[in-house]
Amino acid sequence: MTTPLNGHTRISTQALTSLAKAAAAQSLGVQPADVRIDWRDDGGLLALSVVAPMTIPDLNLVLRQGPSYPASQGSVLDMAVTAKAAIHHTVSSLSGSRLSRVDIRVSGARTSHGAKVQ
Repeated sequence: MTTPLNGHTRISTQALTSLAKAAAAQSLGVQPADVRIDWRDDGGLLALSVVAPMTIPDLNLVLRQGPSYPASQGSVLDMAVTAKAAIHHTVSSLSGSRLSRVDIRVSGARTSHGAKVQ
């Protein structure tokens, strides 16, 4: 058992922003440089706003395969909702911060060129 130490431990806004960018980039299938992050106070908790493009399946591949294309990822809305939950979980668990919400604005689409979207 560890003995608690006196003092404070704080995570800077820059560190939280880097963490949130990495989590969002991973969840949306883009590069961290493509992600914009904004924080605001929401009744004492942190509200996270994410603006980023999202990776979607190659539409030519979807058209060629037609109904046989595996639509396991769902719609763009479904993928954004899944990403939002993943971002919330990752940022909360790795930073120890309590987030009230995560808002995502999809600013564009990038195709995966035949690779399965993760």
